Amino acid sequence: MCRSLFAFPKKKPFMTDKIKLVLAVLLLAAGIAGFYLLSEHALVLRVLAVLAGVGMAIFVSRFTVPGQQFFAFGKDAWVETKKVVWPTRKETFQTTGVVFLLVVVIAIFLWIVDASLMWAVKLLMGQGD
Repeated sequence: MCRSLFAFPKKKPFMTDKIKLVLAVLLLAAGIAGFYLLSEHALVLRVLAVLAGVGMAIFVSRFTVPGQQFFAFGKDAWVETKKVVWPTRKETFQTTGVVFLLVVVIAIFLWIVDASLMWAVKLLMGQGD
């Protein structure tokens, strides 16, 4: 049975959840600030600062009710993507070819309409060939 994010009972976030979410946002902001504060250091160190902030924010938010609901939704979505029947290579190429062909046909049609309208406007304004 597939659960969705909206299938969970609506629980009012506790004050501790709100504090944890604020802490997660602050950790994320600290990681981004670290990127700019370490501007004189190597790019690798700056990116690691951002990744550390993101990682800690995810870790903290995982322990909140909304965080648990979000991760459960992500897990269910991953399970559902495994059930998808993907097209074969041949079907993909055929569909892509049809799309390209239609784009070319519509482009030519629009070019003809545009040229015809431009010719008609020039003719009406007395600047015809």
